[in-house]
Amino acid sequence: MPEQPGTDHLVQLLRTTLGDTLLGIYLHGSATLGGLRPHSDIDVLAVVRESTTHAQRRVLVEELLKVSGVAGRRHVELIAVVQDDVRPWRYPPTCDFLYGDWLREDYERGVTPAPEPSPDLAPLLTMVLRADAPLHGPPPAELLDPVPHHDLRRAIVVGVPELTDELDTDTRNVLLTLARIWTTLTTGTIRSKDAAAEWALDRLPAEHRPVLARARAVYLGEEAERWDDLAPRPCAEFLTRVITESYCS
Repeated sequence: MPEQPGTDHLVQLLRTTLGDTLLGIYLHGSATLGGLRPHSDIDVLAVVRESTTHAQRRVLVEELLKVSGVAGRRHVELIAVVQDDVRPWRYPPTCDFLYGDWLREDYERGVTPAPEPSPDLAPLLTMVLRADAPLHGPPPAELLDPVPHHDLRRAIVVGVPELTDELDTDTRNVLLTLARIWTTLTTGTIRSKDAAAEWALDRLPAEHRPVLARARAVYLGEEAERWDDLAPRPCAEFLTRVITESYCS
């Protein structure tokens, strides 16, 4: 049976911090796309009636720093959107608040995230609606509009250059995300990272398969993460090319 993420503390934190402006809290990501893997975050979206204040965002950051990825707990990715910013839908959508541990050093220096445009919300909201996994509030379809397919496609492609810049420091995640983008462009569905990699492996040239297979195995906890015996960049470059071709076709 898939591991169930512990989310009670997140729900309580959001309800306490945001009060009546909180409309709904929704689980998405790996937990709803086949189950949590050894390296999976707990992905949560909060929908709010009005923009969070600086003080509220700071409280959320400080409390999440205490629990996200600490003492054996899973890392948390928490995003908040204002309902009126995404319904009716328009592109690019605005992210009202973001917490992710890749930004931990900034948060610890006192940086507080502020609202900003975020194309990444297009696939995220698509996953939230598909998962239909409320932790608080009504079903997500009562608060969110579906993302048009053409906006989903352009949103997942626009971040590819920035993503590939992180290949040397986040090799596994970059490769799996590229495979997922290719899969979504080709099939129209968003799959878990391991399922997307499995789909891509059947279509990769033989010389690139060992790299993506390693990334998938590490993600599943079947192998230790090491890249000194493989060359990930040619595989990433191939995936980037087929993404461009798929998007333009």
